[in-house]
Amino acid sequence: MLSPLYNTSNLIEAGCDEAGRGCLAGSVYAAAVILPPDYQNDLLNDSKQLSAKKRYALREQIERDALAWAVGIVTAEEIDQINILNASILAMHRALDALKVRPEYVIVDGNRFKKYQDLPHTTIVKGDGKYLSIAAASILAKTYRDDYMAEQHTLYPHYGWDKNAGYPTKQHREGIRLHGLTPIHRKTFNQLGEGQQTLFDDPNFGMK
Repeated sequence: MLSPLYNTSNLIEAGCDEAGRGCLAGSVYAAAVILPPDYQNDLLNDSKQLSAKKRYALREQIERDALAWAVGIVTAEEIDQINILNASILAMHRALDALKVRPEYVIVDGNRFKKYQDLPHTTIVKGDGKYLSIAAASILAKTYRDDYMAEQHTLYPHYGWDKNAGYPTKQHREGIRLHGLTPIHRKTFNQLGEGQQTLFDDPNFGMK
């Protein structure tokens, strides 16, 4: 069973997590969730451990039960400008900015974060499998990003984004080889894998 709060001072606590950090295309999404301090939901878990059907069912529960929740987005263009680590943190900051309840403490999945305003924070490796609010944030970030990539698939159907969500699968990379890059590909990423970046030396590649 996941724990409801990390801090022991009964501060209003927001959990944060991101989705899409390792993708070759698309924005990175993050969510921030504030749950009631005594909240329990035995079904909540790290989004990667859940089926898509369970994630979407839990999204409805989270949005209904949370004291506040919000999603932050950083585009592929911004990722190329500031790098994916900074973009992931910025997406979490944007989610925190959008909360209708101001947290007093922030807990973040992983081991890297930059201070948000004047709030204390703690990074927790595998926190999405330990604390309810981080698990909830992981589900919101994952499902909203999946929705976005499914929409992008209708515009760019050659990459399998309705199934791979922009991650570097064989189908995705084969689509890049055959059709080039789209406007939402992350140009600073190793799109074709090790030793295959020379195709991108042509500034017109993929821009047809």
